[in-house]
Amino acid sequence: MLKPLLIIMNPCSGTRQGPRMLAELISYYQTQGYQCTVMMTQKSGDATEFARIYGGQYPLVIAVGGDGTFNEVACGLISGGHSTPIGYLPAGSTNDFANTLSLSPDLMTAAKDTMTGTVQVLDAGGFNERMFTYVASFGAFTRVSYATPQQFKNTMGHLAYILEGVMEVPTLRAVEMTIETDDEVLEGDYIFGAISNSTSIGGMLKLDPGTVDMNDGKLELLLIRNPQTPIELGQILLALNTRDYASCSCIRFVSTKTVCIKARNGLMWSLDGEGVTAERETTITNLHNALRVVVPQGKTVPTKKAPFDDEEIEDLIGNL
Repeated sequence: MLKPLLIIMNPCSGTRQGPRMLAELISYYQTQGYQCTVMMTQKSGDATEFARIYGGQYPLVIAVGGDGTFNEVACGLISGGHSTPIGYLPAGSTNDFANTLSLSPDLMTAAKDTMTGTVQVLDAGGFNERMFTYVASFGAFTRVSYATPQQFKNTMGHLAYILEGVMEVPTLRAVEMTIETDDEVLEGDYIFGAISNSTSIGGMLKLDPGTVDMNDGKLELLLIRNPQTPIELGQILLALNTRDYASCSCIRFVSTKTVCIKARNGLMWSLDGEGVTAERETTITNLHNALRVVVPQGKTVPTKKAPFDDEEIEDLIGNL
């Protein structure tokens, strides 16, 4: 008897390769013993509702789209109280989180990895009443992820983000704020901040995998203070390039369970690449063990926690 499999697809992601390959994907999963149900999103929020309502009825949910689609599916499963693992087929423009998980950009390879891979438990982030799977950011280049026109993203891919980021530089403004972590209170003018559980932020900034543990109950906070001189700006760029954050007085990098950010005039945020209305006070918390994601066999995810063994995987996804 075929096992049920739910595919949630965003047909507009990236170069729209998902819909073009749908028949081939369904055929492959059938050879693996699965009967596929396909749900296509038509607007923002659809993937969340599909996963929330139906995700608990399936041993595995396949998300086909970009990081935003993955975010919606994950949010739906978590809000619905489902522990269903997610197989992610990255079909977006940048696939930031997919790169952290070492997922193949080739959809058929990624599909095969969902059948032979390992279920990994990962943390997520709570953002006031919402959540994110890998990053919440504000300031420099944050706007790029959600303001770049979708057609531009589809045509230019990752280069679109770079070009839009360069165009944004002359308009950057520092924001005065207070930031409270588990261990300290910081005050100052900042041009960028990211709270993440990933080694890649916005497709433009890479964190050292040795400093990130995606299942340690903490999130990574990276803050960049407003540079006062060209020398300080050069030091920031060098530190980001070398990932030697401690060498630059304008950068603060810590791991923390909770972050509270207060900005007098509010902030525009990006959650996994999606724009969020400004908030004057934002509380961000680690959601420990919130996600179950299938990662390719033999690939390393930045975490010290061992993946499930074969018996645990069988219990979770029904002889996947």
